[in-house]
This record gives sequence, structure tokens and C-alpha cells, in this order.
Amino acid sequence: MVGNPDFLTGPGTDSPEFQELETPEGEPHLRFFVPSGSEFALPAIGIREVLFQSPDRMTPIPNVSPLLLGTFNLRGRVIWVADLGQFLGDSTALNTDRTEIHVIVVEDQDIILGLAVDALNDMAWLDPDQMQMPTQVGDSMAPFIKGEWQLANGGNVLRLLDQVAILRSARWAT
Repeated sequence: MVGNPDFLTGPGTDSPEFQELETPEGEPHLRFFVPSGSEFALPAIGIREVLFQSPDRMTPIPNVSPLLLGTFNLRGRVIWVADLGQFLGDSTALNTDRTEIHVIVVEDQDIILGLAVDALNDMAWLDPDQMQMPTQVGDSMAPFIKGEWQLANGGNVLRLLDQVAILRSARWAT
């Protein structure tokens, strides 16, 4: 079958149609922002799903931590939703007066939690070998940061969160 375009043998295999795919370096992470404008990432493997939840579909729960925005039903399972920025010590609360809230649902063993964030960025392949120890991190945030990457755009940093530490934090009880 020489010259047959359905096979990758013979003449014509070096045409532009048959370019090699690049293998990404690192591991996939979801990048996102909290209300203060700080950018964070979570490993894709720890994320159950990402939702755009209407605030009127969340039920506020009285007498719980002010970090918790409420609950919603996800296919028969009750999901607690927390303001991730405030959990990490940001003074700026999440604006819930909008049509949809970005919720990143994380899970570890039997614990599941929705982390409400201000905006989603994108999925990025981040190289763990390029990650550095976190710098200039407040005491309230430090236990939940695994490391950071220096971004090329003017010295900003992208901090990697530890979703298991967030899920198992005693801070939820206060």
C-alpha cells in the first residue's frame, strides 16, 4: 500500500499532517484565583469535579463555621461548600452575589468538600522538579501549601495547595 494516505508507511509520512505530539512535562494541575487575586493550584488527581453552582441552590447552615457557605446536593450526596480564600486567611470574602460560584470538589477517602473560588484559570502541566519551598506565606496559610512556582509574568507565584491537609483541618470545627 505504498502512497496510501490511510497508512503511515511509504512516501508522504513526513507531511504536515503527521506531526509528532509533544509530551507535556510534569503533572496536570488546576489553576485558580481566590478573591484577593492570589493564584493557587491543586493536583488534578485530587479533584473529583469542578462545578458552576448557583448560590440560590446552596442551603446556608446556621451555627457552623463562618468559612462554610452552605451545602448542596450532588447526585444524592450532600456537599459542604467553603470559601477557600477566607479559609487560607484572606480578608476578602468571596462575592456570592452572582449567578454562579466556581466550586472545586475535592475528595480524600470518605471526606468530600467543595472549595468555592473566585475564578478558574486553566489546567496546566507543572513540573514538580521546578517547585520551590514557599516564601512569604502567612501562618494561617502555611500548613496548606506544599510549594510554589515562580511565574514568568513579573515575579508572581503559583502556590500548590495540599487538599488532604485542607480536608482534614481542625479549622472546620471553629
